Amino acid sequence: MKMQLSEIARMTGAKNETEQWATVEVTSVAFDARELRPGALFVPLAGNRDGHDFINQARENGAVATLWASARDDQPTDFPVLLVKDPLAAYQQLAKRYLLKINPKVVAITGSNGKTTTKDMTAAVLGSQYNIHKTQANFNNEIGVPQTILSMEANTEILVIEMGMDRPGQLHALSEIAMPDVAAITMIGEAHIEFFKTRDKIADAKMEITDFLKEDGLLVYDGDEPLLNERVGDLERETFGSATTNTLYPIQVRAGETKTQFKLNAWPDVAFEIPMMGAYNVNNALAAILIGQHYHIKPEVMSKALANFEVTRNRTEWLVGTAGQRMLSDVYNSNPTAAIEVLRNFSHFETDGRRIAVLGDMLELGTASKKLHESLATVLDPAQIQEVYLFGTEIKPLFDKLATIYPAEQLHYFEKTQQPELITALAETIQPSDLVVLKASHGLHLEKVVAALTTEND
Repeated sequence: MKMQLSEIARMTGAKNETEQWATVEVTSVAFDARELRPGALFVPLAGNRDGHDFINQARENGAVATLWASARDDQPTDFPVLLVKDPLAAYQQLAKRYLLKINPKVVAITGSNGKTTTKDMTAAVLGSQYNIHKTQANFNNEIGVPQTILSMEANTEILVIEMGMDRPGQLHALSEIAMPDVAAITMIGEAHIEFFKTRDKIADAKMEITDFLKEDGLLVYDGDEPLLNERVGDLERETFGSATTNTLYPIQVRAGETKTQFKLNAWPDVAFEIPMMGAYNVNNALAAILIGQHYHIKPEVMSKALANFEVTRNRTEWLVGTAGQRMLSDVYNSNPTAAIEVLRNFSHFETDGRRIAVLGDMLELGTASKKLHESLATVLDPAQIQEVYLFGTEIKPLFDKLATIYPAEQLHYFEKTQQPELITALAETIQPSDLVVLKASHGLHLEKVVAALTTEND
């Protein structure tokens, strides 16, 4: 981006006089004083500490101006300041106005599972023909979505934006900022059911992504999900899924450890491939393909793009451990639907050794936590997965359930405070021929276990 401070003042509704700084040029916007680039507008946000406290660090790192809460009486007098009632609201308003200025098509993606993968697939498909900009990492909330928009280059033709939620109304607000031309919902699962109580309410909240869908906009969603079919009303829509009633469905799927191949009803002679394990990832690809088709990209071009797309780190990533074992790391997030699919696929991967599952708590499941953790027992069989290591607090009911299925020597439980003991136990038992999968919600920090098992210790 490149804007003068006078234009930013108009976009944010800044109240103070800015004439002496009107021509100051801003080339980026940042809310983290440690990571901003020279030329940045600093946005002080409330967190564990108030962002206003870091203005000196922001200036040292190259900030050329800052938003500032007008209720405070300590604004700098020797530095360009835009006084606003609420820096977060002004930041979001700036993103909205900047988006209108650049005016790309906007593709917004949400879902209980698979939204980041679908975002990456969609960006790859659309990037084969258009200048695109996409959400980086997991910048998908009320802070991350504006950051994604404001980091967009002026020549962006399509913005692919991921939207997350953990409460009612959040997607409504994000949809209002982004005003999507295409909205996609990957699935309705149990993620955040602690806050929403029922899948019906999760579906209601996911549909908020369409609240500011453009008048001629398109909704792309999982047509196998009755809760979504009940809610789409008269929206223009395209559906994907396994049922032949969907717009797009697979007619052949061959799933392997590192790639999945499939063919579709729309173009039975075109072979598609994604560099990911699991038939469940085909649905994510179908969403991306429907969006690509909406933007007139040929199936052969989409096929090539999907075969080479880059997967966001820590999502079903194959690694080699210190003992030579192969490890499937999927530790960024976890929910029952995703965990069951990963374990079901993992159970059939070929190995000369044992299959070992390391599973941690799935968070934010509320009163359904016990039942949903226990549900993983349906895909844990001692004949297929020989060793199970469970880690955390919420997962204890699964241990109790598996105790009736697994011999005691093949089932292991570690409390949340026992991560070092878990690492030691795994390091002592894993053999070079073993196959290991690790999956948990990010709050369990299984990435530390992954790091310990893939790095030689001094």
